Amino acid sequence: MQNLITLTDPRSSAAEAYQSLRTNLEFSSLEQPLHSILITSADGVTDKSVALANLAVVMTQAGDRVTIVDGDLRRPQQHEIFDLPNQAGLSNWLSDGGPAPLQRTSLEGLQVMTSGPLPANPVALLSNRRLADALTELQEQADYLLIDAPPILAVTDAALWASKVDGVVLLVNAGRTKRDHAQRAKTVLEKVRARIVGAVLLDAERDAAMSGYNW
Repeated sequence: MQNLITLTDPRSSAAEAYQSLRTNLEFSSLEQPLHSILITSADGVTDKSVALANLAVVMTQAGDRVTIVDGDLRRPQQHEIFDLPNQAGLSNWLSDGGPAPLQRTSLEGLQVMTSGPLPANPVALLSNRRLADALTELQEQADYLLIDAPPILAVTDAALWASKVDGVVLLVNAGRTKRDHAQRAKTVLEKVRARIVGAVLLDAERDAAMSGYNW
């Protein structure tokens, strides 16, 4: 398993930030159900896949059953992060059906559906009517379904996912994501009537005023 800050240094400020994100998402679900969550970024400069994996870890540590779906059928990373084989995964399942190819991780309660072989036409595969039924099936097996999708502005894949999930978390990178890119990503999500539950700023400078409290 790739080094994840929530496992290697759970008392760090970064790990605490993921705990806060989990709490905020939990409160967001009080008014409307929030079982399937798309994690995406405005552009390719943000390490969205590692951020999603860290969020999954803290959710699992809190007692939730979590399933990660690597919906990035162009540059998948979840199989590398969790050191899993990728011969079968989402792409096979959407095209061929059959039992959901879920793989267990070393963390109790956390499962991963890797991308599977990269399809020639990801947009056509994700436009298949089977996608909505597949998500419903997966939601029945977990408290939270976290979906890793390509950057919003790079390809249309994330917009296809966004219209079928309960909520979207948009990741931006401090100092690297351009303001107009973030705004355009938000506009794209709004056009497909996605429910944006929040935005997360990654790699922000640590506030010295908040760093004096240690365990």
